[in-house]
Amino acid sequence: MDPAEFLEDGTVSVSEETYAVCRTDGDRPDAFATVREANETTVVVEQGRVDAVAADAVEHGWKRLTFEMELPFELVGFLAAVATALAEVDVSVFVVSSYATDHVFVKERDLSAAVRRLKSLDCEVGD
Repeated sequence: MDPAEFLEDGTVSVSEETYAVCRTDGDRPDAFATVREANETTVVVEQGRVDAVAADAVEHGWKRLTFEMELPFELVGFLAAVATALAEVDVSVFVVSSYATDHVFVKERDLSAAVRRLKSLDCEVGD
């Protein structure tokens, strides 16, 4: 499977919400995502709810790009293709994957560059 086949005519939605990525010591039931490791817990929450998180580090200003397609586990290099394409236009990413799709977070200030780059890969990107 070629990642380009999934990107071409693939739909990418852009969140209306802006998010914060927080390092904390507890879960947030209303978080978009929670990642627990042995030494820390990371939660992704809507930026307006960050005050309710007991966080010791916060990165503000992230927009979520969701690849609205079911990505098979056998697909190799999809995120590498996306991350490389965005790196070519100096856009840093934070990635959260679910069972069937990927969510790529980009800084709000980089959103227009990210959208332009994804469109150049023939993705249909909702603005």
